[in-house]
Amino acid sequence: MHSCSEDQSRAKIKCVYTEREALLSFKKGVTDHSSRLSSWVGEDCCQWRGVECNNQSGHVTKLDLSCERKTYILSCSFAEISFSLIHLKYLNYLDLSWNNTAHIRIPGVFGMLENLMYLSLSSASFPAEILPHLGNLWSLMHLDLHHSNNVNIQDENFNWLPRLSSLKYLDMGGRNLAGANWLHAVNMLPSLHELHLSECELDRLPPSLPFVNFTSLFVLDLSKNQFNSSIPQWLFNLTSLTILDLSSNSLQGTIPYNFVNLRNLEHLDLSENPNIKSILPSVFGNLCKLKTLSLKSTNIGGNIDGFLDNFSTCLNNSLESLDLSLNKLHLDLSFNEMNETIPASLGQLSELVIMDLSANSWRGVITETQLTNLTSLQILDLSENLLSGKIPLSIRKMEDLSILDLKSNQLSGELPNYWNELQKLKVVDISYNHLHGKIPRSMGFLSSLSILVLSNNHLYGEIPSTLHYCPLWSLDLGGNHLSGNLPSWIGPDILILRLRSNLFHGIIPREWCVFSFLHILDIAQNNLFGDIPNCLNNLTNLVYSNNIDQYNSLDLIYIEKAIIVTKGRELQYDTTLKYVNTIDLSGNNLIGIIPNEITSLKGLGTLNLSMNHLTGKIPDDIGNLRWLETLDLSNNNISGPILKSMSSLTSLAHLNLSFNNLAGRIPSGNQLQTLNDASIYEGNPSLCGSPLLTKCPGDETSDEPNFIGGSSEDKYGGDDFERLWFYVCVGFGFVVGFWSVCGTLLVKKSWRHWYFRFCDDIKDRIALIIASKVVRWKRKLGLEKN
Repeated sequence: MHSCSEDQSRAKIKCVYTEREALLSFKKGVTDHSSRLSSWVGEDCCQWRGVECNNQSGHVTKLDLSCERKTYILSCSFAEISFSLIHLKYLNYLDLSWNNTAHIRIPGVFGMLENLMYLSLSSASFPAEILPHLGNLWSLMHLDLHHSNNVNIQDENFNWLPRLSSLKYLDMGGRNLAGANWLHAVNMLPSLHELHLSECELDRLPPSLPFVNFTSLFVLDLSKNQFNSSIPQWLFNLTSLTILDLSSNSLQGTIPYNFVNLRNLEHLDLSENPNIKSILPSVFGNLCKLKTLSLKSTNIGGNIDGFLDNFSTCLNNSLESLDLSLNKLHLDLSFNEMNETIPASLGQLSELVIMDLSANSWRGVITETQLTNLTSLQILDLSENLLSGKIPLSIRKMEDLSILDLKSNQLSGELPNYWNELQKLKVVDISYNHLHGKIPRSMGFLSSLSILVLSNNHLYGEIPSTLHYCPLWSLDLGGNHLSGNLPSWIGPDILILRLRSNLFHGIIPREWCVFSFLHILDIAQNNLFGDIPNCLNNLTNLVYSNNIDQYNSLDLIYIEKAIIVTKGRELQYDTTLKYVNTIDLSGNNLIGIIPNEITSLKGLGTLNLSMNHLTGKIPDDIGNLRWLETLDLSNNNISGPILKSMSSLTSLAHLNLSFNNLAGRIPSGNQLQTLNDASIYEGNPSLCGSPLLTKCPGDETSDEPNFIGGSSEDKYGGDDFERLWFYVCVGFGFVVGFWSVCGTLLVKKSWRHWYFRFCDDIKDRIALIIASKVVRWKRKLGLEKN
């Protein structure tokens, strides 16, 4: 639209006759399907469509013959670019975009338009022969060759570009520049402000330049190419950059801290570079002018909250748009002191992948609006808060959810029945809540489920057999009211099986002996009966203690926690859980003997068989369990002696053999010497010896130690080897001490003189003391007068 004054001014302009004739000659070569040039009639060419003239001279200065784009089809065509255009000597603007100019008879005509400052052949079809002639346009400031007919520009016909010393804008996007030394040519343009080389099939991005000449650059677009190198260092010399687009390449490595040099950046796009592997860089927080930042699909990780904190370094932050989608990011606000309700605004973070709000004091009910739009979420951790209510139905929308951690809250109600919609779920932990009801059969459809923790709730009924289809590595259902037989269908890859404090009955399945990776078996405090299987020696992981390698194959951003009864108390393990090796069968109704096969489990750290009805004796090879730290056999009917081999348990820190039928002397030596609490052995009337007060037959009645003539331990199974070793140590110590002193006196003369003087002094003092004693005794006996 033109104003009235502009129209009046244009009406006064009369075009130059020779230039009008040149335009008419040009029109003859145009195939004008859209009737664009229908207005090219009459005397005054300055009134024609697409033609503009100088207000004073009437010379044609602008020719806009761009064609309207119709679904990327060239709707206009020029059969011939007339040579007559050279008569437009004052032409400084020429736009032929979206035209078909493939058959230019004289390509050199463009190079003769010596006053041309603006040339656009964007999305126009033209022969490559015109390009060398463009180097003659000394005044050219704007050149747009974007998305042309994919003419391949090689080094030999790329030499024209450096001659355009006045060029400020260059767009060659969409043209095939593969093989051309584009960077060398561009570096010779010191006035360049904008460079667009998107979709040019470029694959070489030199890491350095001998000098950087195009430092006036404001805009650089190298997107949608094939660069597979790291981000080059010369880029950070372009300190005037306001827009940088390196998206959709294959750039590698980390995001350099040198981005801090580009302090004028307002728009930065590094998206769609999946080979960039980095944590969220803090450097972007120093770019205070940054308005848009896209790191989408760059394979970066880290805490989004810590990343956002970096932007607080700017007094006036300009950030308006931030795209971090399709990465490995998470929002971690854990271990703070947030004690309000979770803000509904968090539910609008539709691209958020990980959200960790654990270990706060979040209150209130978990609502659907807080979670409804978190459709990209892969990990949700709301554990250890004060949240109540039911498990939201909106979780079912999180199809990429791999970890769901809601433990240690006040959640109630029943477990939902939509688990078949969450096929990527690997971890479910809803322990320490107030859930009731049965475990839904639909959990068996979780084909990726590795860890299931539902402990310490109020669940009842049987464990659904559909869980057989889950590749479970850890199953913790302890502290509920579950009943029925122990599941024999559990898969052989199980690492942790914890079913303690329930109402299970029946026998321990022999099928469990194939659990070659098992390192924690806790089925204490149930109603189990029958024998302890004699095939436990097939638990090869506990034989060789190689569970750490198995854990390293877990590709999960999750640390499982579990409370294990060991060393006489409950201890919580998390990061060190993989090092815990324990079997706890206590608090049941098991009968029979302790199978000797259990002594093959040399990697076992805790063995608790207490509070059962076991009989027989302590296994002969109990000393093989060299890593055993806790052994609890209390409250059974075990009989026989405490074997000497127990002194081989050098790692033993907690022992309880109380309330059995054990008899004989309590052995001593090694680690047993440190376990001197009498309660370890109480409730065994036939036991005797330290630390009990009950003396064994033949023990000396004196409290003084007796070293002469042998001790009662010699007569009643004492350890002769220990006594022999004692005398050897005493003798060896005497020899070492003797020669340490005497050897020095033989070698060092000054010491020898001092020693003899010292002995003389001692001898004199002893003589004086003896003399005074003799006088005193004589006086007492009346043999000498005062």
